[in-house]
Amino acid sequence: MTAHEIDYTIYGEEMQYVEIELDPQEGVVAEAGSFMMMDDGIKMETIFGDGSQNDSGFLGKILGAGKRILTGESLFMTAFYNNVIGKRKVSFASPYPGKIIPINLTEYRGKFICQKDAFLCAAKGVSIGIEFSKRLGRGLFGGEGFIMQKLEGDGMAFVHAGGTMAKKVLQRGEVLRVDTGCIVGFTQEVDYDIEFIGGIKNTIFGGEGLFYAKLQGPGTVYVQSLPFSRLAGRVLASAPQGGGKDKGEGSILGGLGNILDGDNRF
Repeated sequence: MTAHEIDYTIYGEEMQYVEIELDPQEGVVAEAGSFMMMDDGIKMETIFGDGSQNDSGFLGKILGAGKRILTGESLFMTAFYNNVIGKRKVSFASPYPGKIIPINLTEYRGKFICQKDAFLCAAKGVSIGIEFSKRLGRGLFGGEGFIMQKLEGDGMAFVHAGGTMAKKVLQRGEVLRVDTGCIVGFTQEVDYDIEFIGGIKNTIFGGEGLFYAKLQGPGTVYVQSLPFSRLAGRVLASAPQGGGKDKGEGSILGGLGNILDGDNRF
């Protein structure tokens, strides 16, 4: 066991957080901004890369930080250590409504591939790296470019899925087609590629994009019902446009419609 062996509890339904229990000298690494609360006696430290054995030494730290730049994340991660006698707890919150998924890397042969913004936290010793696409179509049209994140090691990691999470266990040769933004992650055995939807009507009027992801088993796939990009797009579409008017003010009811709409103070 190279990663620290941590215990955890996940709380909540729509807005979850994970509470991690650390024995003396145990640690956990997390994305900057995911911290929620911690007991007295836990030391917080900002580090380059992920702090795993792969990033030992000065050159390793620089490479670790470089990997995070390529995935669009911050140069730094935050590590939390229990430096006192007795158990201490630290908690990390999901960034938007959804589910926190615990990933035991030993159950997936030491590797799990996920969207670059899905990672939340992991036991100290887990390596958070990059997974390059070997296929041109996946890189150009996959919605996440050539790069996804890979979690490697023998410890626990936690990823976040927006909305409701679906876990699909694919048998050998079984195919699942998914909106590219709805993929949370999958095991290393899954064959992942991008397919053109096809058809003029689908292309012009379908409203679902031109491509979807084709995932072929064997392996396990995690799918989210509400990608953050979709949530952000709906919020921006409903935001007041030039002049401060919202979408409802252009209706036949006009101002009366706003009154009937209920509380419009936000």
